[in-house]
Amino acid sequence: MAGLDIAIIAAFIIYSVASGFRNKEAASKDLQEYFLAGRSLPGWKAGLSMAATQFAADTPLLVTGIIAVSGIFGLWQMWIYALSFLMMGFVLSSHWRRAGVITDAELTEVRYGGGRALALRGFKAFYFGTIFNCVVLAWVFFAASRIAEPFLLWNAWLPAGAFEPFLHLVQALGLKLTSAPLDSVNVWVLSANNLISVLSILTVTTFYSATGGLRSVVDTDVVQVFIMFGATFLFAAIVFVKAGGISGIHEKMQAIYLAGTLGGIKPSEILAFTPDRSYNATFPLLALFALQWIIQLNSDGTGYLAQRSMACKNEKQAKVAAIVFTGTQVLMRSLLWLPLGVGLLVLYPPVAALTGELLQADREGVYIRGMAELLPVGIKGLMITGMLAALASTVDTHINWGSSYWANDIFKRIICQAWLKKEPGGKALVWVARGSNLMLVLIALVIMTRLSSINQAWQASLLLGAGMGPILVMRWLWWRVNAWSEIAAIGVSAIAALPLLLWVQDSALRLLIMAALSSAASLAAIFYFGSEDKKHLHHFYRLVRPKGFWGPVARECGDSGYAGPRQLLVALGAVAAAGVSVFCLLIGLGSALVGSPPPAICPWPSVWIGLNIILGLALCPVWARLGFQRSAHEAAPLPIAGEVPEMGTY
Repeated sequence: MAGLDIAIIAAFIIYSVASGFRNKEAASKDLQEYFLAGRSLPGWKAGLSMAATQFAADTPLLVTGIIAVSGIFGLWQMWIYALSFLMMGFVLSSHWRRAGVITDAELTEVRYGGGRALALRGFKAFYFGTIFNCVVLAWVFFAASRIAEPFLLWNAWLPAGAFEPFLHLVQALGLKLTSAPLDSVNVWVLSANNLISVLSILTVTTFYSATGGLRSVVDTDVVQVFIMFGATFLFAAIVFVKAGGISGIHEKMQAIYLAGTLGGIKPSEILAFTPDRSYNATFPLLALFALQWIIQLNSDGTGYLAQRSMACKNEKQAKVAAIVFTGTQVLMRSLLWLPLGVGLLVLYPPVAALTGELLQADREGVYIRGMAELLPVGIKGLMITGMLAALASTVDTHINWGSSYWANDIFKRIICQAWLKKEPGGKALVWVARGSNLMLVLIALVIMTRLSSINQAWQASLLLGAGMGPILVMRWLWWRVNAWSEIAAIGVSAIAALPLLLWVQDSALRLLIMAALSSAASLAAIFYFGSEDKKHLHHFYRLVRPKGFWGPVARECGDSGYAGPRQLLVALGAVAAAGVSVFCLLIGLGSALVGSPPPAICPWPSVWIGLNIILGLALCPVWARLGFQRSAHEAAPLPIAGEVPEMGTY
């Protein structure tokens, strides 16, 4: 890298470290300040922070691989999540804020009662905060090693005495942290380089995240979004021009098709947005795309998305955050990655012998190769900075989120309150949170050494949470949901994950089976064990004022004007209108960018593009009006009668 490239990277590192120092005092007060920024975030900032976390360094690599292996239609497995993001905003963000919790695990004791609620809280804190969270971190670290490999050449920069200990370490442990074959003469040098790169990035990220808490995470996230969008736009423009624009891309794809390196897949099938033009639109895949947004564990915002909603200054700003997040995440970034993905496919055609995971891993590496070979000095430094910042934004969020479970749920609630019968101080809890950051990073590093591709880790993480979404949504909307239903869903997911990975090869079918098993177990638990005790349900209703089906509880609380079903219907109308709006704009603008074929029902490309764009824009005032309604009944406070139920005990 040139001096200018290094200077750009250094500037971002200095800004990030300074952010940690700037927010240290406020973050050190208590867990509310550390994990929720004192509930003071504006919606636009929280939304961009969510987008930054999912604008991860690994995601463009993953997208490039999916386009080559499954075509553009395969990206619907990512785009369909827009529905869950919008549902979090329009339906549930107000509920999360009113619950007054720090983590989603803590919500279990607000929603459910008895010792089982405490046991569930502890189990979820460990399962999501450590097992699931560390798998996600591991694939991000994996991507970081691939990104850094061509650019951060520590063996050439460091003296032998400083580099050789890392070289001996990777050799002794057999840590192959490179895509180079094992018999390559440089395999251990590259692995040592990548280990130093990942550790260096993690040192900076962990420092500002642990020091400044969520405020520092969000500050760096916002800067990262602008850097990454600017750099990716320039990268996409360069790739698109070098590929010859739309006509050049189509000509080159036809040549690749004739050469047979795409496995006989037609260019129109690669570029298709719709299932009737796609080559891999099987029934299990279509069913998965239709249901994935609701069956996955983040369907109600559980995790860092809910954390950002709870950190907003009010309910309106929490809705704004969800809209900003969805538009940035699903629409804007996809419009940059589509020309990049197809452009890199024709500039670096795949090798005919590669299939499956090998082809996926090869295509993921092409993104980094394009950065190294196509970008000039300055733009390359900006792009590398953007990628490293994207990595940092994902890592800082996940270690901050994961440590919230350890500090708030495991240490404070279970170890101190339930076991030792004492109340820990706010500053002590913050130090526990900071220490758990390091633990999570070390666990994720161990997992990283066992991965062969980003897609492999992504599929595993999807399976771990598949089928839990419906019950997580319904706990807000239906009074009969109980703690045992969540326990059943988590238990089935944990038990069935490994057998399904080993015995079911079709990933779509695998996820559908897991969803069916988890959902069936949840429903059985609801009808077998019955609802939670009335005292606890009354407290939850008065606190949260949930939409949906709480009529019996509302009447028992003296709320004669309850209109939960109507409120839910209006909110879901906003979700549907906004979802169609985003998808229409994505299809229309995306098809225009890469020359995608229209569906058979509308064979005229310009008409298809125009209809989608017009409909997408026309629906904007509809979802805005529906989504920001708030009835006088919903806003009116209810008197809190009786005692607040005690937290569960063993």
